[in-house]
This record gives sequence, structure tokens and C-alpha cells, in this order.
Amino acid sequence: MMAMLFACRVVEGRTEFAAVPAKLKQAVADVIINDFGLPELVPAEFGGTAA
Repeated sequence: MMAMLFACRVVEGRTEFAAVPAKLKQAVADVIINDFGLPELVPAEFGGTAA
């Protein structure tokens, strides 16, 4: 639930991925990549394509 909330905020541009709590980063990355199809918003260390 919290991962989806943070993922929505990151996609909307209201929160930077770096500001996501450490314990939620991988779950948020998974939601952004798999549900929203936006790997460019996720750093490579979490499976995305952002620098």
C-alpha cells in the first residue's frame, strides 16, 4: 500500500525517488517499472534505466 502511494508520488513528480524510504525503494521501483511501465524514473541499481 505504501509502495503504491510513493510510486504514484514519484510518477506525478511530487516526490523524488531518492526521497523514498530505504525499506520501500525496491517495492516502489517494482511498482513504477511493472505497473506504470516507466523504468526511466528508477535508478539502475533498483532495476530501472535512470542514471
